[in-house]
Amino acid sequence: QLQASGGGLVQPGDSLRLSCVASGRTLRGYGVGWFRQAPGKEQEFVAALSRTGGAASYADSVKGRFTISRVNAENTVYLQMNDLKPEDAAVYSCAADNRIIWSSRASASSYDYWGQGTLVTVSS
Repeated sequence: QLQASGGGLVQPGDSLRLSCVASGRTLRGYGVGWFRQAPGKEQEFVAALSRTGGAASYADSVKGRFTISRVNAENTVYLQMNDLKPEDAAVYSCAADNRIIWSSRASASSYDYWGQGTLVTVSS
């Protein structure tokens, strides 16, 4: 199972770090993605890290502000979010799959394992 945490209420320009912890399985060798869904909107891709950790990918809307990383010893994948904007407010979910094809990283259907989301609110 995956567990996402770290969300909260912040002001524009603030930072948050989301965590995605795996229990019962190792994340080593799994591609991991972060997705978000704002109220009334469709789920959208945010970031992904390849199975080896050697490649990362970001949605254009977060590029340069968000960083995805993995700490194998902690069995955790992080999403560092800087310079948060009101449009970043959403429920953020992490997903993992050990057979994911990198070209499909932005598709939610490419991931078999999902954690419950964590809410990020950005408001002044």
